[in-house]
Amino acid sequence: MPARTLRTQVGIIGAGPAGLVLANLLTAAGIDCVVLERHSRARVERRARAGLVEQRTVRLLDAHGLADRLLADGIPHGWCDFLCLGRVIRLDYGALSGARHRVYPQQLLVRDLIASLDAAGRPPLFECAAVAVEDIHGPRATIRCEDGPTVVCDHVVGCDGPKGLARGALSPAATAHRRRYPYDWLAVLAEVDRPVPGVVYGLHQNGFAGMMPRSPRIARFYLQCPPGDTLSAWPAPRVLSELRRRLNGAHLPRIGALTETRMLRMRADVTEPMARGRLLLAGDAAHVLTPSGAKGMNLAVADAADLAEALISGPAALDGYTARRLPDVWRTQEFSDRLLGLLHLPAGSEAAADPRFALRLRLATLERLAVPGPFSVAFAHSYAGSGEEPVSPAGPRQP
Repeated sequence: MPARTLRTQVGIIGAGPAGLVLANLLTAAGIDCVVLERHSRARVERRARAGLVEQRTVRLLDAHGLADRLLADGIPHGWCDFLCLGRVIRLDYGALSGARHRVYPQQLLVRDLIASLDAAGRPPLFECAAVAVEDIHGPRATIRCEDGPTVVCDHVVGCDGPKGLARGALSPAATAHRRRYPYDWLAVLAEVDRPVPGVVYGLHQNGFAGMMPRSPRIARFYLQCPPGDTLSAWPAPRVLSELRRRLNGAHLPRIGALTETRMLRMRADVTEPMARGRLLLAGDAAHVLTPSGAKGMNLAVADAADLAEALISGPAALDGYTARRLPDVWRTQEFSDRLLGLLHLPAGSEAAADPRFALRLRLATLERLAVPGPFSVAFAHSYAGSGEEPVSPAGPRQP
């Protein structure tokens, strides 16, 4: 039996934050769209990733009625602690910048965005894997799915990550700028006996460690490890021992079961351009950030907001999509890279010869952050949310 054909204005590949925000904004504006997601709904709604939502993202979602649960359950957060050489340095970035994050796990935001599309009668098509994007320079583009519909559309938006179909379909016209960092991070979700009150960064001669709030009984932890390290090198006793060592002074909660452990290969990249013909990229399909500074999800939502406005406005706005987004993308990459440089000792003999010297240099920088002034205010603004406010797409078109 031939596959059925769906006709729509915008075909969106990927039901992560970028794709779901875009679909909600387009649907509210009267633009017909279809979201295709290769995984099941249950898997997508359980997938734990980011947890800090920037104020600009909250404002955008709230303006479109997408932030009710986020505002009700998300915890405002406006400071972070740095541990270095026995000192605890607090950066009150909320006071310095006037902007705060909301602690709200990404999977809960994804759940809310899917529920909104459900209510609008436009739920994503789950377990529907796109396998080809065709005719992106023709009058209409086509997305072919494995054991699913063929989607014919005016525009295809790839929100399916750095290894997804869409980025590959953009090549060879695109250039990928890449950086591989000389370390990786072990990422752990763990049960805790009390809520983690805030973000803590530990600078230590054994390597960086981080602790981030997620929910009253779950916390996110990070541990720096050698590049290419494996999960088998990190049994639970070693994880707990290194967290206690590197986060000494952080008033750690009692850590119970490690509910998830992943190895993050620390890479960053930017694809230019972010569009070609009728194919456009957003979120991780266009740019990958490290977890440093919790920027990835927020940058993805900013892409979606800009792209929604452009798709509503017409061809001229779409032509300027890459030029508008790249400054924000590179500013965000620069801050993430700068924060990594602060949190990690330099690789090689420089730090090995005298790690305390390298730590003392970083402590001097942290002490400047603790004193109100141009240096700390600029850092606080970047930490709280880089770039311009996302645009707010217009409401539904008039008939």
